[in-house]
Formats: sequence, C-alpha cells, structure tokens
Amino acid sequence: MTEQPEKAPVSEGPGQVSDTRPGPDRTAELEQERDDYLDALQRLKAEFDNFRKRTAREHEAMSARANEALLRELLPILDDLERALEAAEEHEEAKLEDGVRLVHRALADTARRHGLEEIETDGAFDPHVHEALLSQPSEHDEGSILEVVQKGYRLGDRVVRPARVVIAASKPEDDGGR
Repeated sequence: MTEQPEKAPVSEGPGQVSDTRPGPDRTAELEQERDDYLDALQRLKAEFDNFRKRTAREHEAMSARANEALLRELLPILDDLERALEAAEEHEEAKLEDGVRLVHRALADTARRHGLEEIETDGAFDPHVHEALLSQPSEHDEGSILEVVQKGYRLGDRVVRPARVVIAASKPEDDGGR
C-alpha cells in the first residue's frame, strides 16, 4: 500500500498560514471562531436595538417640548377669546368685534413666528400649492385665479394646506346666436 503524503500548510497571505488538515484541534478552533462571531453579532444587534429605542424616546421628548412651547404661546390667545365670548354674553358688539380681531391677529402672529406662511393666490393656478374647486368661464386668462375659497398655508417648503380656489376657464365660444 502506498502511503499518501500529508498536505502541507497552505499560505493564505502575509504572515498567515492555514492548516488544511482535518482534526479535532482545527474543528474546535473553527467552532470557537464561529461562536465569537455569533456573540459579536448578537451584541451588535442589542446595541442597535438600544440605539433605535433611545432615538425614538428622544424624538418623542423633543416633540413634546415643541408642542408645549407652542401651546404656551397659544394660551394668551385662548384667554383673549374667552374675554371676547364674555363680551358677547353682555351684548357688547363693539367689544366682541374688537376681541375677535385681537384673537385673530394674535393667532396669525403666533403662527407666523413658527414659520407658517400664507400661500400666494395672485396670478396663475399652481397645482402644487392650489386646489381648484371650480373653473368658470371668464374674461381673465385661462388658469388664472378668480376667487379664493379657503386660504392655503405652507410651513417652510411643505404645503400644510393647499389654497382652495376658483380658476378661470376659457371663454365659451359664441355659437352664432342660437
């Protein structure tokens, strides 16, 4: 019987030699390496889960603080509205109108300070910021805005609510008097 020569160690790169001979030592070494990788992966997964949960908690806390700040600014407006309603109960129409104007101005100012802007409705219809509710034949250019039914608003570059408008349609052709 001819004896097979043992396989020699194989070089895998600079300074690394891999023993390709099967054996209990090599199996134990590979099992340990597998276990180390599995442990590292499980730790990384746990760290990521903790990071995700911490980020969600921080986001909720930041949102709550922002809501609290906005509501704190709205409280004086609510007080003004209550005073206007009290004046209405006493049938003081002039005070009621003044109170409602005061509330409107205060609310609009607060919204502007927080970045709310009214969408322009002068000029042509823009489907990105306007919502056409109706089109009417008109002497105006086709697609121009004739009437604003409800104001629209944007917060930064995002549309919070599109402006609802009536737009001009092409003028109907005269059918010769029929």
